[in-house]
Amino acid sequence: MDTVIEGCRSLTAGRPGWQRAAIVAAIVAGAAYLALLAWIYAYQEVLIFRPDRLPAAHRFVLCDTRDARDVHELSIEVGGETLSALHLKLPNPKGVVFFLHGNNGNLSTWFTHTDAYRAANYDLFMLDYRGYGKSGGHIESEAQLRADVLAAWRTVAPQYVGKRVVIYGRSLGTALAAGLAAQVQPDLTILVSPYCNVAQLMQAHYPWLPTGLLRYRLETCSDAGHVHSPLLLVHGEDDSLIPIQHSEQLLRVAPQARLLRIPGAAHADVHEFSAYTDELLRTLESL
Repeated sequence: MDTVIEGCRSLTAGRPGWQRAAIVAAIVAGAAYLALLAWIYAYQEVLIFRPDRLPAAHRFVLCDTRDARDVHELSIEVGGETLSALHLKLPNPKGVVFFLHGNNGNLSTWFTHTDAYRAANYDLFMLDYRGYGKSGGHIESEAQLRADVLAAWRTVAPQYVGKRVVIYGRSLGTALAAGLAAQVQPDLTILVSPYCNVAQLMQAHYPWLPTGLLRYRLETCSDAGHVHSPLLLVHGEDDSLIPIQHSEQLLRVAPQARLLRIPGAAHADVHEFSAYTDELLRTLESL
């Protein structure tokens, strides 16, 4: 701070009072802006990820089904931490939906609509990322996050050899789902409320921040271009957080994709529309 003050004095010496005040204000504002940029670079996980933790003794209660005895809780070891997961397992499933959820909440709020998957005769697997729900640790990098997703998939995959595989991403999870699908080439990839990349979202919502700060690029469009199997995009037409134009960009890089537009749906309520649930059931049954 002494250096900044001395610099201010040298710049303002011999100038009128209002000019000195303006220069000092500009220097202070510039220093504050640089400090803010440094904080955002170092702690951007706080801005991107909004986990809700759960105590280790928490017992999941599924309120949207009459019988949850076919839902099993399990733990997955990854890089010295344990991830929490829920697994709907049917007697003779047609396949599995590997579900990667959004940036807030945890399994207690995301593991829903299980009766729809039962109706389609598909198992449902969903994990909580590090720091979410009962999962240990915290997210430190995009590489770590993607490695955790791949490790979870490799835990589940042997159970579904010869069966249908669907990789599903919602919001934040769409980039992770597209990346995994590019490696796995599943029978179907479903991206609900997807974004092309985080840099575009940052420019739209925080245009005064340089995208070079981002340590989490999460390039959904780039990965989707390497998915050669069917791709279903679902987007609310009233989504102001991630506008539908992001899905339209995905259509251009993945020509085999199709887009289901949900009139009246915003970002967080797409799953509440019958157009969504009807198409989900129809698509799964058609595989």
